[in-house]
Amino acid sequence: MNTLHRVEGSSTQRARPPTFGCANPARLVRQSVLAIAAAVCVWGVSAQSTPNQAAPAAAATPGAGEVVNSALNAPLFYQLLLGELNVRGGEPGTGYSFILDAARKQRDPLLYRRAVEVALQARSGEAALAAARAWTQELPGSAEARRFELQILLALNRVGETGPVLQSILNEASPADRNDTINAIPQTYSRVTDKNQAAAVVREALGPYLKQPAHAATAFTSIGRMYLAQDQRPEALVSARLGHTAEPASAFPALLALELMERGEQQAEPIVRQQIEAGNINTAADTAVALAYARILIDTQRNMEARVQLERLTARQADQAEPWLLLGSLQLQENALPAATASLEKYMALARQAGDERSARGLTQAYLLMAQIAEKRQDFAAANAWLDRIENADDIMAAQMRRASLLARQGQMPQARALLRSQPERRPEDARLKLVAEAQLLRDFKAWKEAYEVYGEAVARFPDEADLRYDQAMMAEKAGKPADMEVLLRALIAAKPDFHHAYNALGYSLADRNERLPEAKRLIEKAVELAPGDAYIQDSLGWVEFRLGNTARALEILQAAYGKRPDPEIAAHLGEVLWVKGQREEALKIWREGLMLSADNETLQGTLKRLRVKP
Repeated sequence: MNTLHRVEGSSTQRARPPTFGCANPARLVRQSVLAIAAAVCVWGVSAQSTPNQAAPAAAATPGAGEVVNSALNAPLFYQLLLGELNVRGGEPGTGYSFILDAARKQRDPLLYRRAVEVALQARSGEAALAAARAWTQELPGSAEARRFELQILLALNRVGETGPVLQSILNEASPADRNDTINAIPQTYSRVTDKNQAAAVVREALGPYLKQPAHAATAFTSIGRMYLAQDQRPEALVSARLGHTAEPASAFPALLALELMERGEQQAEPIVRQQIEAGNINTAADTAVALAYARILIDTQRNMEARVQLERLTARQADQAEPWLLLGSLQLQENALPAATASLEKYMALARQAGDERSARGLTQAYLLMAQIAEKRQDFAAANAWLDRIENADDIMAAQMRRASLLARQGQMPQARALLRSQPERRPEDARLKLVAEAQLLRDFKAWKEAYEVYGEAVARFPDEADLRYDQAMMAEKAGKPADMEVLLRALIAAKPDFHHAYNALGYSLADRNERLPEAKRLIEKAVELAPGDAYIQDSLGWVEFRLGNTARALEILQAAYGKRPDPEIAAHLGEVLWVKGQREEALKIWREGLMLSADNETLQGTLKRLRVKP
């Protein structure tokens, strides 16, 4: 749908009534000759298309070199000229009246549009609405007129009046374009304050299309998005299911289901999987569903499932670049270096062919990944050669971080840190980025004390950044300073009472050390209250319940957390609870899954070593 010009200022401001006098002739005469010429050109073209004036017969089929006269006559020219001169002279109300009157006489859509634009420029929403409604009444088949009317009503917050206009727009849209129009409805109503009223209007307007096979899936999807705008996830899920049932191969309900998955509604996942199975992945929407689903699987560390989706997508659409980049990144995480190299080479070839800005950004990511592959192969010269290809200034820091990692792997940590410190600070955020990069480098090489010190320097320079204070606290624990960690986290809680990570970290640390368990539980429960859908916080709660001896409750919580987010640390805790309960085979199964996710996870390896288990 067309995007409306923004209506600013008071909606009660009115344009002047039509008048054909000139309030200040002397000022109008002094207007620029160029402005007059521009008005003549614009309205001369408009007048040629005037529907109610017949052109001369000879002009119907002009010959070569023959001049076709405009239908613009002297009175119309004068009226339009006065209108434009008033607008340019600071009298938009008078100019609006001239132009709207001419539009009514000529029944010309260009003149109506100009009247609307003048009213909007004058910040008179009511006058703009009057012009748009005159336009729709005079030219009832104009889709543009109805869209202007709809957008102006929304800008004036008169949502209840939009229903008939929306219904007319849908009815008059061609069957081929109607689904696009339906899809645009949630975005059109996105800025409305009264979401309930907007949803009611949209549901009523889309009612007839819910029973039409060609439009039902799209209509249910738009209704679902209206529910989602109100955070009514159960209702949105029902809409997604109904849309999927109406047309299983349609990508639209699946895209809604993906949005629900991102908000924690795991029951939406079957819709996505079934759509991917029913579709042929031969449209942009199908590709978007498959890619978004693969990303969610990667984010939730379901890497094997993500790889299956990406391999299927690249097999069916080998000429699509982005899936190859995702697949290569995933293969690198799995240490499948030859496969990752092949996927990234395929991506780079396709991206170079595309040659657009998005591909340029993707190429930078591919170069970084190729450098990482070379680094894993101990081919530091090749890694540096890949980094040398990065030219974008915004990506130089990422390249230098990788160079620093190369130096550190060669035993040159002081040189690596100096490299990061020497980077110029082109933007205010570069200073922070440099310190975080140095701290992360030290973390990667388990230099906990030094990382703690660098985070301390970052906090001193950026004291209002909660994330930096939290990271400093985490490094304090790693550096063997639990008392410092507690002081830092309590200070962070005092400064930001809604920072759930701080409650969780302090509670988990106490539980893991088997200290002050009732207090640890209270802290973690506060974190759960602030972030109820976080699987890692649920893991902490399960762990403190286990430490308190509530094994059955711990098992229930940990199983739910692991089901929501398969993670090696959650697997370590869940496996230990199962082991203690005597469910040894199930524990071994969970631990093996955790090792497949991350074989070197410290918590998992520590658990297996402590229990003397080799799964």
